[in-house]
Amino acid sequence: MELKVRAIGRVENGVAEAVDEGWGAVESDLVLDEQYAPALDGLAEFSHVLVVFWMHEAPPLSGMRRRPQGRADMPELGILAQRARHRPNPIGVTAVELLAVRGNRVRVRGLDAVDGTPLLDIKPYFPQYDAREARVPEWVARLMTGYF
Repeated sequence: MELKVRAIGRVENGVAEAVDEGWGAVESDLVLDEQYAPALDGLAEFSHVLVVFWMHEAPPLSGMRRRPQGRADMPELGILAQRARHRPNPIGVTAVELLAVRGNRVRVRGLDAVDGTPLLDIKPYFPQYDAREARVPEWVARLMTGYF
């Protein structure tokens, strides 16, 4: 099945290429097409949002298994068991801190997307929906050191 998805805006942050660490301090503007500005009413009352984006510069999927970040100290895993940008559909989802909403612009901190990334959606972060007690493998802590 083929689906149609349309960008509602873009990311502006000056980050030229994807990196594997240091995203926690990155501040980005989510610049929505003007027609979507009214959809932001009430969003500023939240401290965090989920940003859904299209990783337009992600390399094409070259296999179904790989080591996270290509690191030898990581297990070889199926691509769907990772948060890597190498995906069947390069859709990114990140929970970020909401700093400000002004007109058609949303200022956030901690978004791991490069400048010019197409924005697909913004959702308010609801702890009741989004925060869960979760189990993750031990390698996740090693992988995420320094990422945010």
